[in-house]
Amino acid sequence: MSVKQRTEGELVRRVADGDRAAFDEFYRRTAPWLTIRLRRRCADPELLTEVVQDTYLTVWRSAGSLAQVADEGQTLGWLWTIAARRLVDGFRLQARQGRVPAVAITEAVTPGAEEEALAGGLPGNLEKALLDLPPELRLVLTAMVLDGLSVRETSILLALPEGTVKTRARRARIALREALS
Repeated sequence: MSVKQRTEGELVRRVADGDRAAFDEFYRRTAPWLTIRLRRRCADPELLTEVVQDTYLTVWRSAGSLAQVADEGQTLGWLWTIAARRLVDGFRLQARQGRVPAVAITEAVTPGAEEEALAGGLPGNLEKALLDLPPELRLVLTAMVLDGLSVRETSILLALPEGTVKTRARRARIALREALS
């Protein structure tokens, strides 16, 4: 099987064995997706570049920790968890240094689906219902519906058990249904 036909999970297993070509392919496939997701949360191009580099350095160094259980949802969730943690670390470092992210006033950041949805692109009653959800329910709903993550990926991203993710998703749907009826 050629490198291009392998799944992300298979590529991570190969990376764990030190396969540079598999790492290159994993990076090529996932870096654009990861960069777009990070850009929704950070407009500082310098910090963004650092976070992406640190994330893939971590992938290279710790692929073995995921290799034995890697599958599609878990692999991408694992990658996003690493990147999100690196981004939080970057924000904390900037705060300690008293730096404000360098963002040009004219620089445009493409909003994520959740920002577009919550910025008035939805009928008023749906927008209000979404904004009225408790934060823990909205986070799960955002990850699963707007970001398109699976229960497992959402579980990894939010550091919650899968059962908790399912329960919160169900509670969010019920709350939305009641608010809209």
